[in-house]
Amino acid sequence: MSIFDKQRLTNESFKIDAERMRSGWYSDKYFENIVGMLSVLAQRSYGFQGHSYRMAAAGIDPSGIDIGNLEVEMQWFTRRQPFSVVAGVDKALAMLACCTGYFAPDSSFVNTYDQLEVEAVHDGVIVPYSGDPQNVRPVLRVRGRYRDFALLETPTLGALTRATRIATNVYNVLGAARGKPVLFFPARFDAHEVQAADGYAYNIAVQRFNMDHGHTVGSFISTDAQGDWWGGLGGGTVAHAAIAA
Repeated sequence: MSIFDKQRLTNESFKIDAERMRSGWYSDKYFENIVGMLSVLAQRSYGFQGHSYRMAAAGIDPSGIDIGNLEVEMQWFTRRQPFSVVAGVDKALAMLACCTGYFAPDSSFVNTYDQLEVEAVHDGVIVPYSGDPQNVRPVLRVRGRYRDFALLETPTLGALTRATRIATNVYNVLGAARGKPVLFFPARFDAHEVQAADGYAYNIAVQRFNMDHGHTVGSFISTDAQGDWWGGLGGGTVAHAAIAA
């Protein structure tokens, strides 16, 4: 959901490779190791048997806590000064919705997304950061059984990081251009698979710039794929080489 249209994008737009994402194909391997350990501990009904000085200092006795089914709150946040234009939230949410859960003994996937508590901002929100790592503003919070969504840290962070970086950079370029249209023309410098996400982040930045500064700058992209998630179409004239020929 962007702050401009109040509509959440769904997996119909993203076409997430859910089968492989659920198995950890896109995740840093240590998350797969964590899920494996927690799953074994859950099968053994293991209760915590150690000692935590931090919890003891807080007056908490962790003895017997069900480690394998431990519930946590995970937060995603940006630390770019002085601010970030956030994008990629809808894609991160779609990943969680499609891929939160576990594999049953018969290898079928049990989706447990409905057991999570999820809070998220909208794409297009500006989040400030002063440089103090103890003072951050999460753009996404998830509470629930950790082993059900631990594998998704890598791809969700990737979706948020890339889109937010592009949206913030475009927003800054638009400011430098002082209201002049800025053509988004990066397709030839990156893999074609990222065009839809990158073009979406660009459009989010244009809308945010117009809202903040009272302009009516249009979104100009070079490929149809860059407009896939928001209905834009690529434009242009002819290549320089064609003119030279």
